[in-house]
Amino acid sequence: MRNMMPNIPDDLLALSRRSLLKTAGAAGALAFTTSLGGRYAFAADRAKTLAIAASATPLSLDVENSLSLGTIDTVGAFYDYLIGFNTIPDPAVPGVLREDLAPNASLPGGYNLKGMLAESWEFAPDGKSVRLVLRKGVLSNWGNPLTAHDVKYTFDRKFEVKGAGAFMTFVMGLPNKDAVVVEDDHTVSFRLEKPNPILMIVCGHLANPIFDSKKCKEMATADDPWAKKFLDTHVAGFGPYDLKEMTRGQQMIATARKDYYGEKPFFETVIFREVPASATRLQLLQGGAVDIAQNLAPTEMKSLAASAKAKVTSIEASQMLWVELNTAFKPLDDIKVRKALNYAMPKDEVVQSVLQGYGRKMKSFMPDFYPGATDKFYDYDFDIDKARALLAEAGFKDGFSTTLAYNAGDPTQEPIAILYQTALKKIGVTVTLKKLPAGTFFDSLVKRTEPMIFNLDAPWTPDPGFALNLYFQSGSFIDFSNYKNAEVDKLIGTSLSTLVEKDRLEATEAAQKIINEEAPWALIANPGFHLAHGKDIGGIVYYTSNRLSFQDYKRV
Repeated sequence: MRNMMPNIPDDLLALSRRSLLKTAGAAGALAFTTSLGGRYAFAADRAKTLAIAASATPLSLDVENSLSLGTIDTVGAFYDYLIGFNTIPDPAVPGVLREDLAPNASLPGGYNLKGMLAESWEFAPDGKSVRLVLRKGVLSNWGNPLTAHDVKYTFDRKFEVKGAGAFMTFVMGLPNKDAVVVEDDHTVSFRLEKPNPILMIVCGHLANPIFDSKKCKEMATADDPWAKKFLDTHVAGFGPYDLKEMTRGQQMIATARKDYYGEKPFFETVIFREVPASATRLQLLQGGAVDIAQNLAPTEMKSLAASAKAKVTSIEASQMLWVELNTAFKPLDDIKVRKALNYAMPKDEVVQSVLQGYGRKMKSFMPDFYPGATDKFYDYDFDIDKARALLAEAGFKDGFSTTLAYNAGDPTQEPIAILYQTALKKIGVTVTLKKLPAGTFFDSLVKRTEPMIFNLDAPWTPDPGFALNLYFQSGSFIDFSNYKNAEVDKLIGTSLSTLVEKDRLEATEAAQKIINEEAPWALIANPGFHLAHGKDIGGIVYYTSNRLSFQDYKRV
C-alpha cells in the first residue's frame, strides 16, 4: 500500500525556479547542482550521479512514522530486508524486470524468494514457526555487524512504537514481542499461534526494513527510547546507500556504500531534489539536467514522445484509483445506490481523455495481476440506464445530493471529478465538488469525514488475502469506506490462516464476489507505473510498492 498512514504536508518548501530554469543540457545540469552549494561536481561526475526531480522530499525516513511519497522512493536505498522476490523479465516491456509473483508451494515461503539479510529459512512441519539464518559479514552504514538482535529489536520496536508496524505484525501473525526469538547471533525465529501463508513475503514489505539496533540504542533517550527523533532524519540500516544530507523541502543526497555486502550500485551519488511544479520537472528532464522526473501529468508524459533525450517507460502496476463510497453516510449505506454510482462512472472516457491512455479501467477490487485476483464478477461498465433503474429501486427516483472530495495536488483528480459529476447529473444525483489541499485531503480520507472521496493506493504485498484484509476487513485502519461484512471477514481470515493454496484461493474468490456485489468503491482505473527518464537510463525494475530503486538503475 502506498499510504498506510497518509501524512503529506501542505507547506513543502518551494525551490527557486530561477536556479532551475537556466540553460538546458550540460549547463542545465550544472545549474541544477550549483544550487547544492558546490559540494558535488555534478557535471564532472555526470556518469556516476543520478539526479531526480521529485515532487517531494521524504517527510520522514522512519517507516513507522510516515510512508509519504518521498519516503517510499528513498527508504529502500538505505535499508535492506530479510528477503525479496526474485525477478523475471517483464513480458510486455523489453529490458525491464519485475518481481516473480507466481505462488510456488514447493519453495519455502511459497514463492520464488531470494535471501537478502536472511541467507536461508526453514519452516516447521506444522507451519507455525520459521527459523532464519542471517548472512554473516554484513555491516550497517555505521559499521556495526548484522546480528539476530537487530531483527529482534526491529520487531520489538514495531510493537512498542505502534506505527505502521502494528499492521505488519498483525498480518504476519505475530501475537507479541515474544514471538520473535533470538536463537544465536545469526539465527532468529518467528513463532506463531497458527500457520501464516504470507509470513515470508511480508518480511519483504517496504515497511519492514531491519534496523541497526546498536546505533538506534546509542541514539535513544529516556523520552525517546526507540530513537524516533534520530530515525526521522537519519538512517541506521544495512542497505546499499548512506545518507549524506536530508533537508526537507529541498533535497536529499545519498552516496553508495563501499562496504555494502551485496552488488555495488552503478550510481555513486543520488541527488533527490524537490521540484514542486511538474512543468519544471518536465523541463529539467527534457534539457538533460536530471535523469528522472517524477509524477508528471499524463499530457506531460505524452509530450516526451517527441523528445530526443527522454522517454516514458510504462509498466503494468499495482496502483488503483477509485472513489470511496462511505457507507456511514446515507444513502451510501444502500447497496443499490452504490451499484448505481459504479455504473455511472465513465471509466473508458477517464482512461482515454484524462489519463491519455496511461492505464486501463479497473475491473477488480485488487491489482488484477496479483495471484488470486479475478474480474469474473465485474459488471460495472458505464451504463446510465442501469444506474437510473437501480436508484429508482432504492427509492431515489428523483436522485439525491452529495459531495465528492478530491486532492488538489493530483492533476488527474479534478478532471475525473468533473466527468463523474456530469454523468451523475444524468441520473439525478447532484454532486458538489470539494477541492482539498493535499494535507487536508489525506486527513479527510483517514478520518472518513467525506461521503465520497478519491483514493489512489496499492497493496504492496502481492497476495489476495493481504489486499482484501487491508481494505475490506471490518476494523482495518484503511477501510475508508467503513465496509463491514461478517462473511467477508471470515473468508479473509481463512485466507490468512491456511497453507493450502486451493483453500486460500477459494476463500479470496468468494470474498471478491461479495465485495463486487456490495460495491464499497466506485471503480475507476489501474493507472500503471510510468517512469519518465533519460534515454540513457536502464536497469529498470518494477516493484509492487511502486517505488524508485536507485541501486538498480544504470547509465547505458
